[in-house]
Amino acid sequence: MSDINHGAERRLRNALLRLGTDHPVCCGCGETNPHCLERHHIAGQAFGDETAIFCRNCHRKLSDAQKDHPVPLLSEPGSLEQIGRFLLGLADLLLLVVEKLKQFGAHLIGLAPTEQPAGQGGWP
Repeated sequence: MSDINHGAERRLRNALLRLGTDHPVCCGCGETNPHCLERHHIAGQAFGDETAIFCRNCHRKLSDAQKDHPVPLLSEPGSLEQIGRFLLGLADLLLLVVEKLKQFGAHLIGLAPTEQPAGQGGWP
């Protein structure tokens, strides 16, 4: 095995270990290349350990949205602030997914004129 292949395999293995799964997928857009994926702290890194996998583009959008969250109240956040920040982060995540669903739905409607009528190989 060449050093090039060995290096690529090592980088892939490290990326999968970093992501914590052998089959990572961006929760926002469906990207599957592990080298393009990162873990996003849903509540923000300072407020919780819960993460979800996103590509770098989707991660940047979510991290930017967190900049509009309220400023931290205390140097050591209490449980109510942590839960509140998790809910804000989850809302940001869901807004990203909703936008992708709208785009996908519009794309499918755009393809509709080319499909077979129902009952002729299409959906009933």
